[in-house]
Amino acid sequence: MANVLELSQIRLGGTATDRDGAIAEAAAILTEAGAVTPEYLDYMLQRENTVSTYMGNLLAIPHGTNEGKDTILESALSFVRYDEPIDWGGEEVRFVVGIAGKENGHLEILTKIAIVFSEEDDVAKLVAASTPEEVLDLLGDIND
Repeated sequence: MANVLELSQIRLGGTATDRDGAIAEAAAILTEAGAVTPEYLDYMLQRENTVSTYMGNLLAIPHGTNEGKDTILESALSFVRYDEPIDWGGEEVRFVVGIAGKENGHLEILTKIAIVFSEEDDVAKLVAASTPEEVLDLLGDIND
């Protein structure tokens, strides 16, 4: 299986200024990577409007609804860091990790991300990271 997160899917200077723009940015990276069809964005927005994907520690993990699973071509992540926090339903978000999981592959990926973001030291290192390579190193075994 290919890696779920490649260097080309990591952005350290997100340009969105609001939640829906950040979700669109995450979806665009997944689309560019060939992991999803462009329609996946609609399912990500539907999910967000039903239940917030804010996870705490400056992290949101937008992903599509079950109805959108046909738009997922392969499991992948997108990682976008924002210099200015995004208002995510009243919470501050600096990291938006878009997930596309084929055949429930997203559950294992979600767990790995949650472990990294549960450590405040790791979150601080991700805030300070200056290259996509550093981010990938900090995310550790995300591709294993």
